[in-house]
Amino acid sequence: MNSGKPLLSSSEYVCDSNPRCHYLSSDALISTPRRGFYPNAPHVRGNTGLPWGGVMDHHQSTVTFENSKQSVSSSRFSIEIAECSSRRSERFNRSRRKSLQLEDEVLPENARLIHINDPKKSNDRFEFSGNEIRTSKYTWLNFLPKNIFIQCRRVAYLYFFIIAILNQLPPLAVFGRTVSLFPLLFVLSVTAIKDGYEDWRRHRSDSNENHRESLVLQGGEFLLKRWKHIQPGEVVKIFANETIPADMVLLGASDSSGIAYIQTMNLDGESNLKTRYARQESNSLVLLGETISGVVTCEQPNRNIYEFTAHMELKGQRYPLSQSNIILRGCQLKNTEWAIGVVVYAGQETKAMLNSAASPSKRSRLETYMNRETLWLSIFLFIICMVVAIGMGLWLKRHQYQLDSMPYYRKTYSDHGKSPGKPYRYYGIPLETFFSFLSSIIVFQIMIPIALYITMELVRLGQSYFMIGDNHMYDSSSNSRFQCRSLNINEDLGQIRYVFSDKTGTLTENKMEFRRASIYGKNYGRSIDSANFGAESTSPSVGGRKWKLKSEITIDPGLMELLHKNLNGEERITAHEFFLTLAACNTVIPIVTVTESVGIDDSGGTIDYQGESPDEQALVSAASAYDYTLFERTSGHIAVDVNGEKLRLEVLGLHEFDSVRKRMSVVIRFPNDSVKVLVKGADTSMLNILKVDTVGDDHIRHSAESHLNEYSSEGLRTLVVAARDLSCDELDEWQCMYEDASTSLTDRSIKLRQTATLIECNLTLLGVTAIEDKLQEGVPETIESLCQAGIKVWVLTGDKQETAISIARSCKLLTSDMHPVIINGNSENECRKLMLDAMIKYGLRPSGFGSRSARLETSEELDHLVDSVALRPSNLSQHHVGCKEGIPGGPLALIIDGNSLVYILEKDLEFELFDLATSCSVVLCCRVAPLQKAGIVDLIKSRTDDMTLAIGDGANDVSMIQMADVGVGISGQEGRQAVMASDFAMGQFRFLKRLLLVHGHWNYQRIGYLVLYNFYRNAVFVFMLFWYTLCAAFSASSAVTDWSSVFYSLIYTSVPTIVVGILDKDLSHRTLLQYPKLYASGHRHESYNMRLFWITMADTLWQSLVLFCIPVITYLESTIDIWSMGSLWTISVVILVNIHLAMDIQRWVLYTHAAVWGSIFITYGCVVILDSIPVFPNYGTIYHLAKWPTYWLSILLILVVALLPRFIWKVICQTFYPTDIQIAREAEILQTRHGGVGPKPGQGTG
Repeated sequence: MNSGKPLLSSSEYVCDSNPRCHYLSSDALISTPRRGFYPNAPHVRGNTGLPWGGVMDHHQSTVTFENSKQSVSSSRFSIEIAECSSRRSERFNRSRRKSLQLEDEVLPENARLIHINDPKKSNDRFEFSGNEIRTSKYTWLNFLPKNIFIQCRRVAYLYFFIIAILNQLPPLAVFGRTVSLFPLLFVLSVTAIKDGYEDWRRHRSDSNENHRESLVLQGGEFLLKRWKHIQPGEVVKIFANETIPADMVLLGASDSSGIAYIQTMNLDGESNLKTRYARQESNSLVLLGETISGVVTCEQPNRNIYEFTAHMELKGQRYPLSQSNIILRGCQLKNTEWAIGVVVYAGQETKAMLNSAASPSKRSRLETYMNRETLWLSIFLFIICMVVAIGMGLWLKRHQYQLDSMPYYRKTYSDHGKSPGKPYRYYGIPLETFFSFLSSIIVFQIMIPIALYITMELVRLGQSYFMIGDNHMYDSSSNSRFQCRSLNINEDLGQIRYVFSDKTGTLTENKMEFRRASIYGKNYGRSIDSANFGAESTSPSVGGRKWKLKSEITIDPGLMELLHKNLNGEERITAHEFFLTLAACNTVIPIVTVTESVGIDDSGGTIDYQGESPDEQALVSAASAYDYTLFERTSGHIAVDVNGEKLRLEVLGLHEFDSVRKRMSVVIRFPNDSVKVLVKGADTSMLNILKVDTVGDDHIRHSAESHLNEYSSEGLRTLVVAARDLSCDELDEWQCMYEDASTSLTDRSIKLRQTATLIECNLTLLGVTAIEDKLQEGVPETIESLCQAGIKVWVLTGDKQETAISIARSCKLLTSDMHPVIINGNSENECRKLMLDAMIKYGLRPSGFGSRSARLETSEELDHLVDSVALRPSNLSQHHVGCKEGIPGGPLALIIDGNSLVYILEKDLEFELFDLATSCSVVLCCRVAPLQKAGIVDLIKSRTDDMTLAIGDGANDVSMIQMADVGVGISGQEGRQAVMASDFAMGQFRFLKRLLLVHGHWNYQRIGYLVLYNFYRNAVFVFMLFWYTLCAAFSASSAVTDWSSVFYSLIYTSVPTIVVGILDKDLSHRTLLQYPKLYASGHRHESYNMRLFWITMADTLWQSLVLFCIPVITYLESTIDIWSMGSLWTISVVILVNIHLAMDIQRWVLYTHAAVWGSIFITYGCVVILDSIPVFPNYGTIYHLAKWPTYWLSILLILVVALLPRFIWKVICQTFYPTDIQIAREAEILQTRHGGVGPKPGQGTG
């Protein structure tokens, strides 16, 4: 090596008088040994190689080479390199001077100051929360009042609470005071015991958590301290596999580079390891054993686990801190021996605790309808109580002079009583009438069924048990079962009209595989497709390389040959730069497993990539397959094995991907001191920031765009890769802005975004990547079945339009007979025009939602607006609003992009979009942001009564899932945030078919019948008592004993309804899956509607009259007492309602028989016990009645006469007006009788 002048490579720069940094052309490389770029690195397979120089401007490089060829000398190179070095020194000094001025700056009002290793000083000025956590709701002192208060927020409970209080008043004491409290106390006690047990478990968990111990720096050494005593400002040491006790800023780690690996499974459910970094300045002090003293200035506690805004002042300098520098409570330290950090948030202020709030509670739609019918029952109750009260007033007025002579009603005590002549519970006709009204409410209180709420909860719990245990919804690949995270909306699954689905990870597997690439205008990867993956699928050993990937990557032989042949042209340079960008521009963590025989210095071992994005993992794995292996990452450096040579790159800054820029970039300094920015991102955000160059480059760009469209049409996910050189001035300006933005405590993300735009411009195109995300198993069949069931499937994705359309066609969402309506507008007026064009062309009319000023009400107004904007048929281009001329004969498919939704959802165009979208069979929204997904769901939810379901697998789907009536999370590759925010969770999209068509149908049918039956069961009992009251001088007396009235809803008739609500099935799961159109019965509300309610009430009136009249007529001339009559009524009504239930049961099993017939036997047993107690007035009545045939004949006659109209009605309906469900059931029964294959016992239970 010539020591007289510095060694140059093609990527070394020359600082001229501008001063701007140029790069030598590749011709200069021919005579330059590669050791100048890779110190102590061997040559690769005899070729001269191509060192990394970034994106080269061909013309600029040529000029530089010619100039340097004429007048370059070693002394000038030395001077110019020294000038650039002095610039970096000046930049460092400016940063230092700026850091020394911190004391003069005014901190934001909401800033939090944490003094490192000085908790007393940290907490003196601010009252920070301690580290003790509490997730329990109650204490020993407030449990009873607080729990009762919470339960009484349910209107029905409050109603019965008032009834119980009224019954304690002497004038209104219809029942025994203890008996009247029993139903309410029973319900409150059951709920209180359940709540108390759950809270006791929380207390026990909190205690175990608070009493855990960690090492805390105390008096110069680390000593054990309980978690609940840890304070902000204390320094904590964590060892491998230990849990983080509080939110801490990482100060140092066992790794010399300050890197620590954590697992956030307990926080967000993601199993991938994540990297956290300690600042090199603090890590060096930790490794040297020095005491760290400084101040961390951070934002106030918040719930955002993906952002952290702070800076650290250490020895007079300020260093920015971000989310990569903080480790959160609940995470575990992995693959790191130890880590040390300072506590900034503790206890209830930690991000984990702030995010522990439950997702918004949702209410069943059928339950809201039930409240409507409950209101009608309340009206019935008021009417019958008014009838009794008015009757009582009229009766008293008529007999007011006879009251003292009546044996059963008197105004004063008799002369021989204990208080002769004094008033005997008589308050005058007006008050007696009022008291009669209140007493009637107490007697008829079960008209409002209090037991219905408990019954529904138990039934939903049983339904959830069988849904969870359904093996058809078990995902063996992820070993995950179906999850019911909400028990309130099981029946809503049977009424879904709209399904809003994410694409990536929901319809597709989210297991990315690098498939195609466009480099220098050439398309690579076709040979792989044509050979059907017959190309090389193992990582080649090039130059002694022995890296082994855990996953096999299929490579293109032509591209591999290009990377390793002896060429020095721009094509090979671009290919090298392309793959090195893939290896460097990411946040992936390489996990290297080194065998005993082969060390890491020998380029050996197995490497596994851990990353938050499957896309990044696929790209880095692809780069490794082509011999660009990322094998090390620290806080400030990355190491890449390029064809067997170790390349260590300094990371000057990283702009992570965000939904606004839709790209990420990294600023890299290379060993030869050159600096480049490497960028990758979506084509919509990348193509407009590429530099405009010569015809040759323009041809490359057009080829890349053509390849982009080709890849998208095949359903591949695409990214554009580009780079540019940074001059010294640009680097200076960027670093100053980057430091300011990184240390800012206010609007940091906005400032970083503005800083990124400074360097993310005038980029040189390197190529395009195409990643395949295959459809999940069974997705096309599932979507086809959902569409047949009358469910509209809308796909909301962040992918580009072509990719989304291709996937939609693959999964049979878009079919060949559909007419696409494409809305891609760049302004409010254009979006309005495109939607009106489509509505005119396809003859769509407004639905009438909204005001006249906001939208079009009539066709005349629509035509007038069309004329005013001078729309012509020629404007209806195929690109925007259709693909065929004339009136279409097939269904419509709306395809709209996120840019158009910005103008539509934020302007007064929502009604137009609603009209257009609801007229289409399919809606496909592309390039949509998370909040836009929620906006689309709300567009339907707020304007229709249709039930909506949202399904997704990522954090960007959370807002959509919570907005929909039913939210379903997929346990996929993007973590478990969607699962944690969902109402139901499952492993595959295909399970949605069974969830809706089978379990949804069953649950809706069961709950609908359960509610109507409970209304009937209680109303028939109340009306029976009402008829008796009319014949008993309108008094509030009852022939039924107090205990029988209480036991009627709680014991006598409750168990059969629960069993039938859990186990009954109108159709088998095979029939429901074979005929998806049967699901539409839920859309038509066949199992629960106002018509059924009024039919049920009419039937109830008839049955109650039969119940009352037949025993009265039968024993009219007998001497039977009222308690014997009440005993007969009690037995009769219980048998009647159970036989009524038996007539409607579709599927008889052992448990159903036991519940229905066992309920009747239990009722007889209870009556016998109650009639055997001497102190009760009904003592011995059952023994006297049961021995006479008249008693049994009366019961039989009641059953026949009461149920005969219902039986005739069912026969007529099923014979002449059968529903689809009844027809399918008859076909199923006939198939079974003729030896058809029916469902196996126990299969699909629940």
